[in-house]
Amino acid sequence: MLYWLTALSDGGDFFNLFRYITFRAGGAFLTALVFGFVFGKPLINVLRKKQGKGQPIRDDGPEGHFSKAGTPTMGGLLIVGALTFSTLLWARWDNPFVWLVLFVTLSFAAIGFADDFAKVSKQNTAGVSGKVRLALGVLIAVIAAFWASAYHPDALQNQLALPVFKDTLINLGLFYVPFVVCVIVGSANAVNLTDGLDGLAIMPAMIAGTTLGVIAYVVGRADFTQYLDVHYVQGTGEIFIFTMALLGAGLGFLWYNAPPAAVFMGDTGSLALGGALGAIAVSTKHELVLAIVGGLFVFEALSVIVQVLYFKRTGKRVFLMAPIHHHYEKKGWAEPTIVIRFWIIALILAMIGLATLKVR
Repeated sequence: MLYWLTALSDGGDFFNLFRYITFRAGGAFLTALVFGFVFGKPLINVLRKKQGKGQPIRDDGPEGHFSKAGTPTMGGLLIVGALTFSTLLWARWDNPFVWLVLFVTLSFAAIGFADDFAKVSKQNTAGVSGKVRLALGVLIAVIAAFWASAYHPDALQNQLALPVFKDTLINLGLFYVPFVVCVIVGSANAVNLTDGLDGLAIMPAMIAGTTLGVIAYVVGRADFTQYLDVHYVQGTGEIFIFTMALLGAGLGFLWYNAPPAAVFMGDTGSLALGGALGAIAVSTKHELVLAIVGGLFVFEALSVIVQVLYFKRTGKRVFLMAPIHHHYEKKGWAEPTIVIRFWIIALILAMIGLATLKVR
């Protein structure tokens, strides 16, 4: 919204700064961060009062989690609120990719909110039916697939771009929409599975989001894409503002989510963040790079898939408990040790993903 202040500029004054994505991205970061600090404590107080016993703890979970009973959930409302407010304040409203990413983020946040509300109100871990959540997620992703395709250059529509092999495009044709569904729904659920320890999901989400934001900025600039030999998608640079807002919102939330957490993000936050990462990857035609940048989330999801399939086949478990972070809990690792080491892994993977812009 503040972009329109450029109409007051004569080309050499303060208002001219609002033309620049980097300036507005910095403003979005600070706005979301302050939003989190200002509204974090009041929101937690309201959630604690309304929820009473807080998020229900799984009976079959690690023993150390029973001490967290009574901690309120739905803290994702703080993330989504700060992210949305900041993006709407600083991003251009005439950019279709900004609205696409916001649509996916808010839609998955709504699914997560319904699930969290069901868990808290019924005081069990069942929540909304998995089939209903999946169906709604697929519907959102299908809409996003057609939305993104409509604004991609003709040469990139329904195409899969490969990292490193930058001159190669794979025409997915009718399989493009199912592919996008897998990317967005898979990303949302992978982040959701990772959200099992205090601070575990939010920092890797911020790292992945910021990395994808840099990629979006590069992909949206013709000069950068020509130099790096990556595909140009006009308008994606504005997504950088969204991702910087995500970074600020995430830090504001982490202030209260750092061990021991005063609030959990719940499915409201984890599904929203995962959906956002998937939507950004689809918008920038970097779906495969998301698998690298968000490799930690992929690993967490794969650990659950492997555990379930192997158990059904043999009656035995590969891991002491899935997702994989619970395996290390069962092995006696301290929660902060797991969280910080997973943060380090997420940062390494993000750097590898970012390097694909240059390597060919």
